[in-house]
Amino acid sequence: MDARASANIPVGVPASAAEHERAEHAREVGHLDPHVAHQFDDAEQQRAASTLGMWAFLATEVMFFGALFLAYAVYRASYQDAFAAASEHLSRWFGAVNTLILLGSSFTVALAVHYAREGDGTRVVRCLLFTILLGTAFLGIKAIEWTREIRGGLLPGATFNHKLFAPPADAHGSDGRGPSEFSRHAELFCTAYFVMTGLHATHMIVGLGLLLWLVYITRRGRITRQYNTPVDMIGLYWHFVDVVWIFLFPLLYLIHGAGNH
Repeated sequence: MDARASANIPVGVPASAAEHERAEHAREVGHLDPHVAHQFDDAEQQRAASTLGMWAFLATEVMFFGALFLAYAVYRASYQDAFAAASEHLSRWFGAVNTLILLGSSFTVALAVHYAREGDGTRVVRCLLFTILLGTAFLGIKAIEWTREIRGGLLPGATFNHKLFAPPADAHGSDGRGPSEFSRHAELFCTAYFVMTGLHATHMIVGLGLLLWLVYITRRGRITRQYNTPVDMIGLYWHFVDVVWIFLFPLLYLIHGAGNH
């Protein structure tokens, strides 16, 4: 029996004879390309599936961070003065430097994607290493910033220094037995700050691990002009993490005076 006649061609096979023949041939030879998983007909189909999967994952991440941003916006609108006062204790200089660092890392990872599509493994590795260096610098600066803030009494909980936030004349003051409402609202801002920046840093650490893996497989020659999907997908993830910070920086650092009219 002819191999084509015995092939199990599923519903939805491309209508053209050329594509039909190519799909059958891929099944018959067992995928000569070692980078193509057995469930895909070819590299292009695998790439399309990977791209769809990554965008679906990023959509869930958008919903996750979107819920945090929404909660923050509601509380900020309710307690504008306290949030602005608490934001004044953050270092805008640290935040601005880290913003520039992440913008630079987005550029280097974009270059890595470009060189991967050209099959230039050496430049891909260099760009990935620069991206890792910038990402590590971001986390290092963030660690210094967190240390200063914790020592300054901004960590929510038992060590939070309510004395830093004396309520304005028209706000409800302390009854002598505990902190004022104003300082509790400032503590709420600090809670949002540490949760949101902490989750962002966690995503950064995951991204750095993925970039290190890319360096490893690129050096082993597994990233070529024909197969560079991992660089594309991890590049998308890294850009998403950078975009999240672009929103976090003005929301957390640049709100002084928002409640003052």
